[in-house]
Order: sequence, then structure tokens, then C-alpha cells
Amino acid sequence: MLDYRLIAGCGLAAAAAFLARSEYERKALSLEEVSVETDKITRDWTFVFLSDLHENTFGRDNERLLAAIDAVKPDAVLSGGDLIVTKKGRAKTAVSEALLARLAARYPVYCGNGNHENRMVWNRKEYGGNYERYIGRLKEMGIICLSDQSAVLKKEVRISAVNLDPCFYKKANSGKLSSMEPEYVEKKLGPAAGKDCFQILLAHSPLFFDAYRKWGADLTLSGHFHGGTIRIPGLGGVMTPQYQFFLPVCAGTHEREGRYMAVSRGLGTHSINIRLNNRPQLLAIRLKRKIM
Repeated sequence: MLDYRLIAGCGLAAAAAFLARSEYERKALSLEEVSVETDKITRDWTFVFLSDLHENTFGRDNERLLAAIDAVKPDAVLSGGDLIVTKKGRAKTAVSEALLARLAARYPVYCGNGNHENRMVWNRKEYGGNYERYIGRLKEMGIICLSDQSAVLKKEVRISAVNLDPCFYKKANSGKLSSMEPEYVEKKLGPAAGKDCFQILLAHSPLFFDAYRKWGADLTLSGHFHGGTIRIPGLGGVMTPQYQFFLPVCAGTHEREGRYMAVSRGLGTHSINIRLNNRPQLLAIRLKRKIM
């Protein structure tokens, strides 16, 4: 006969081991590199890319995260959004603001918005002036906040950040997300950089890579899906926080017709506070000058 107490005990032990491993991984920072060669630059460039911190910390005052960034020695720090947490009219920003203040004292910092930052704009009645206060504090630190805007570094790297509308995050009544045409990005940002300037695009959701690359992004930096929460070798991420299963673009580097997209697994979690085989990821972006 089956010993149901033994089965229950084994199940509880497995669940405890799962939760313990997940708790460990949520603080187990992984520094990983993405390299792209291009003939559009005259020197090599190094950036670090932060996405989906969601107020997480790595050591006291994020010392381990700061040390990892310092080890890369970036030319600039790029943020793809969702460093904060917004939910039910409340905005948690203190951890991210403290981190960004310390980064801005060391490096040029360029910030785009994710859905959590933009939620304060979409729902102004609920969040009041929280967005303006948050962005105002970042600007006081000397941070370049790009809201459907671009900045050019040394005339050869252009960083642009697009604010995606709510329809690109939430499914319509039909159960489908809106499709995106390249014209959408151009309407927001104007034309992409020309052939003599490398175009980086900060676009929080990676679902629209075709639109980004057709607009002219040489390298798109995205996040949003936290690597799929649980990752299985050979299958990828199991489930995104939006309950999408085995989504191919929830992490990793992707290339189509010479254009690239790097999708961060993110640095934190929210709502579904689980990570398994899916360590938080700090990305070092190496732009390499192609030798002809």
C-alpha cells in the first residue's frame, strides 16, 4: 500500500529545497558578456545593461552589484527600465534611486522606461505626480532620462529609448497583443541613426524585435520577462511573469539579418518571486570595431 505520509513528506521536502534554491538564486548575481562587431565605430565601446531590478539588492547598499559594474569599467551604464516597483498606486523607488545615485557619481547613466515606470504615466490619477518626482530626482543626479528620446556619444553611438504603449504589454479582449510596425518606432523616435553611427535601442519588451530591427536598431536591449522564471536546459524559460510559456525571446542574444537583440534575464523579481536555474543577470555589452 502507498504510504501517503511518506509521499507527503517527500513532497514537502522537495518544495522546501525548491524554495531554498530559489531564495539563493535571487541573490546570486551573474555577470555575462555580449559582443557585437561593427564597422560603424572607430574605437571599442563597453556598456553595462541593467534591467528589471525591481528594488532587489545584492549585498548591503548593492555593494556586490556596484563592484561587478566597476569590474567591467564601462564607458556608460544603460538601464532598460523596471528598476522600480509600481503596484496599486504605490511606487517603491528608494533602492533604485540609491543605486543610480552612486552609479551617476562614477559613470554616465542613460535610463529608459519599462512598464513599471510608465504605469505612473498611464495611471496618473492613481499615482499622482510620482513619475515626475522620480524622474526629477534622477535628473538632479545628472542621469540622462530618455523618454522617446535619443542621445549621441562621440558622434558614433546613438542611444535611443522608446516608451511602449500599454497595448504592447497587455492582451486585448481578443486574447492577443497588438502587432507593431516599424513606423511605430519611427513615429516615437524619428529615423534611426545612419550608417556612420551605431544605433542602440532600449525597448523594454523583446516581443517586437522585427519592428525594432526594421526601424534600424543595430542592437536592441530588452528585458521584461525575467528569463522565464524557471529555465530548463534545451527548452529555455518556462513561464514569464505574464504567464507566457516557453517564450523563445525571454532571454539570450538573438540575430536577424545582421541586427542583434540582447534580452536580459533581469536583476530582480516581482509578483512571482521565483528563480530556478535562472540567476539574476548583469550584462556587459562589448561593441568591437570590425577590422576590415
